[in-house]
Amino acid sequence: MTKAGHLGATWGRSPKRHQPPARSRHAGRVIDKEAPAMVDVETHEPGHYTVADLETFPDDGKRYEVVDGTLLVTPAPLPVHQTAVVELAVALRERCPEDQKVFIAPMDYQPTPTRSVQPDLLVCRRQDVGYKKIEKPLLLAVEVLSQSPSLADRILKRHLYEQAGVTSYWIFDPGNEELTVLELDGDMYVERAVVTGKNAFEAELPFPVRIVPADLVI
Repeated sequence: MTKAGHLGATWGRSPKRHQPPARSRHAGRVIDKEAPAMVDVETHEPGHYTVADLETFPDDGKRYEVVDGTLLVTPAPLPVHQTAVVELAVALRERCPEDQKVFIAPMDYQPTPTRSVQPDLLVCRRQDVGYKKIEKPLLLAVEVLSQSPSLADRILKRHLYEQAGVTSYWIFDPGNEELTVLELDGDMYVERAVVTGKNAFEAELPFPVRIVPADLVI
């Protein structure tokens, strides 16, 4: 069952305005967006931004997401990030059954009226694909980490996908060639596997597929 607990209030504060400011707070620290080696997600004023605001932001290569009023801004991805996304998409698409679909970002997933996120890659039921977005629980969400550890991917989005009833959540770290696999057990995620390098992960969900982390960064 989908739950809509508040996730955004713990993420930083900045002046109220729809144009993302040059600096923001993240987990209590002020972070300069011009220093991508420090962080890969900026956060802005909790309780202020809405899903409708996403239509007003520029098409500048950044990813804009809203979680319970908090704006998440992710810089344009690096080549290693995009390589991993494409290789994962190819591997999944080759095994995807006809009643399911594989998408890569940007594809809006809106599990509640106050949450709109764009997983790097997702798998859903074909019948759940809407004209502009997907609202029903995903079968798989995948996030590929950038240069630095992302609290948004490891904590915020983990809880968001968990509450939304997303069956499986994969986190891939291309720098360490590491795939972390989380699957729902009841209404909570459990860690099913952590696979690195040339070791293969034989997935059963959302469908049988073999993933080798080292092959995703070639």
